[in-house]
Amino acid sequence: MSAAVIVFPGSNCDRDCKVAIERSTGETVQMVWHQETELPKGLDLIVLPGGFSYGDYLRCGAMAALSPVMQAVKKAAEDGVAVVGICNGFQILCEAGMLPGALLRNAGLKYVCKPITLEVANGQTRFTSGYQGQREVVMTQGNGDGNYFCDAETLARIEGEGQVVFRYVDNPNGSVADIAGLQNTRGNVLGMMPHPDRAFEAELGSADGAVLFRSVFAAA
Repeated sequence: MSAAVIVFPGSNCDRDCKVAIERSTGETVQMVWHQETELPKGLDLIVLPGGFSYGDYLRCGAMAALSPVMQAVKKAAEDGVAVVGICNGFQILCEAGMLPGALLRNAGLKYVCKPITLEVANGQTRFTSGYQGQREVVMTQGNGDGNYFCDAETLARIEGEGQVVFRYVDNPNGSVADIAGLQNTRGNVLGMMPHPDRAFEAELGSADGAVLFRSVFAAA
């Protein structure tokens, strides 16, 4: 089993993701610079980390979505490799067209950074099977542009197809339908605002994020 974390200029959670995955699963994690045009062979997981890629210029994630490595990420996703975008990574996935919708400024126009309780809206996914019926999990939120938005038609579709994976119990940013994380129709690409990489050991306040990473490898 192996994983890769993509590093963009402005990423600040890339090392967090590497450490979280390695300690949660015992598997190898490689760091891949955004200018690369190929990914390591045999990957089971690709992570787009949180941070402020390209300084959040233009729109959060918009410039990173055009980085050379993203063509390889898209191809890997098409081939069935699991992809997780966390916070800024979620924004990048939306800007790249790999997930529907967009991330807007938080409704309160303030940066939110605190532990967040999430409802596991779909426990039968590649990313949540390890929760084994656990209804709520705790992770850490840290964003200023985490307000998920999509139009009514898109919302009806993703709700109907079970694409919503996590919801906020107490919505901190105004996201439509309390959506905190969703997957693509194929079920191998997940975008989420809360950070599992900041909640992978009890000493951090929660180890629920570790279950997400272990679920991916168990399903590989």
